[in-house]
Amino acid sequence: MRVVLGAAVVVVVAVGIFGIVMQPSPAEQFAIGSIFALMAAGTVAAGFWLPKLAKGNRSLRTTFMTLSIISFLIVVFGMLAAGQQMFISTHDLTLLLIVIGFGVVAAVSFAVLVSGPLTGELTRISATAAAIAGGDLTQRTNIGRSDEVGELAAAIDEMAAVLQEADLARGRDDQARRELFAAVGHDLRTPLASLRLAIEAVQDGMTDDPRRYLHSMQRDTEALSNLVDDLFLLARLDSGDVDHKIGQVDLTEVVDEAVEVFRPIMDERRVTVRMEMDQRVTADASSEGVARVVRNLLDNAVRHSPDGGEIVVSISNGDWAKVRIADTGQGFSDEFVGQAFDRFSRDGDDRNRVDGGAGLGLAIARRYVDDFGGRIWADPGPGGSVSFVLPNSVTFARS
Repeated sequence: MRVVLGAAVVVVVAVGIFGIVMQPSPAEQFAIGSIFALMAAGTVAAGFWLPKLAKGNRSLRTTFMTLSIISFLIVVFGMLAAGQQMFISTHDLTLLLIVIGFGVVAAVSFAVLVSGPLTGELTRISATAAAIAGGDLTQRTNIGRSDEVGELAAAIDEMAAVLQEADLARGRDDQARRELFAAVGHDLRTPLASLRLAIEAVQDGMTDDPRRYLHSMQRDTEALSNLVDDLFLLARLDSGDVDHKIGQVDLTEVVDEAVEVFRPIMDERRVTVRMEMDQRVTADASSEGVARVVRNLLDNAVRHSPDGGEIVVSISNGDWAKVRIADTGQGFSDEFVGQAFDRFSRDGDDRNRVDGGAGLGLAIARRYVDDFGGRIWADPGPGGSVSFVLPNSVTFARS
């Protein structure tokens, strides 16, 4: 309805302009108004009919040609009708028809020339979309246009890039998941097998010292319990389920308490600890999380220190609060430094219960430090060295 009203308004305006410019008689003004009305009616009819025709056409080129022909027919009708009103001679009318015929041919040719590249690019977009739907996420349209067709092509290319990145991420996640299951199975198999053999030996009465077997079973149970606890904690950290109560943490106090926890083990193996710290170092983090990080790093240092070795704990203030824990063990190899904080990673894939651990301690430490907005890294040997920095008031003041 709005289209019809708009066409009527255009006709009225056109007739008004014609009346002002040409000063026609009432009969001439009525005739010109009728011509304008018929042309407007043809335009409105074509506007309703062409979209339906375009939906049924298999080629955009046919739609362009039809549009060009109809547009010219409307113009031809108007020119011929106006020519009759102006009493154009037969010779002039014939010449006008010849010119109009040439214009129709030119319009059709123009439609063919314009629609050719456009239909080709639309075909390329369609083929690219079909290839993406078929699983080939490397396909791109490579069409550079500024109009709606270019926007469509850019949207297809962007969609393909996002899908490709998502597919690569899914592949990495699947690989990581497979490695996780393999590592968990590996670290569960050893203590479970040991437990099963110890239980069978006690049940069959094949041991003269059940207490020794019970002690071994207790160690295996603790290893399984620690592995399950670490896996659960990592899952909670990954899902953001751990509520970090961020506040000002005294790192010197946290480190001192952690060292006291490991003091009996270090005394048993004659491992000494040397503390190098400023008078008081604070960081903006959670005390529970920082304590877990320090304990994991100390546990790693104690397990890899030789009997009679030394562990150096350095705490310093600066733009960031920094903690460094170094031991006199073999340390990280150059190839392993970049993988030290991956889950279940062990230098040389040396997994056993003698030096303990399932390769989750450093991974948990990294998750905590990342959540606190800090950074953690390992330095290559000789000697094990792991450092981490956490934000403090100085960090926020300078940022």
